[in-house]
Amino acid sequence: MTIEPDTAKQIDPEVKAPLHLWVVGILSLLWSGYGCYDFVMTNVRDAGYLAPLPPDMIDYLDAYPAWVVLGWAAGVGFSLIGALLLLGRSLWAAYAFAFSLLGLATTQVYDFATPTPPSMKTATNWGMTGLIWIVAVGLLLYAIRMRTRRVLT
Repeated sequence: MTIEPDTAKQIDPEVKAPLHLWVVGILSLLWSGYGCYDFVMTNVRDAGYLAPLPPDMIDYLDAYPAWVVLGWAAGVGFSLIGALLLLGRSLWAAYAFAFSLLGLATTQVYDFATPTPPSMKTATNWGMTGLIWIVAVGLLLYAIRMRTRRVLT
């Protein structure tokens, strides 16, 4: 008995990458790269980078438990990996963006479950949080769509 591959689910190697794949890929690489930069500069406590932040926000970040820092690292790290995989047209990009969302959710659960300092309860902070979620979900959905259209191999 031989098992034939399901031809309806095979990836077509002749499918060319649409221009928007490169635009989204490069923008996601820049976005994720900045997220990684922010994570590193915050966690190495670069004085110049942290100078604009209010002291209560720095104290709050210093109090992050290890599992929240790990979630933050996963969120930005997997987003960067997802961007690179998207540019490489790898079907694994969707998985990386999904893990990135899990990392983001980890930090958000902590932020919503603990009292945050007044400096973090601003419209700018809420807007940035919303934008991060929109981009993260959008990248996951985009990668899934490109995978469904057999652009990612």
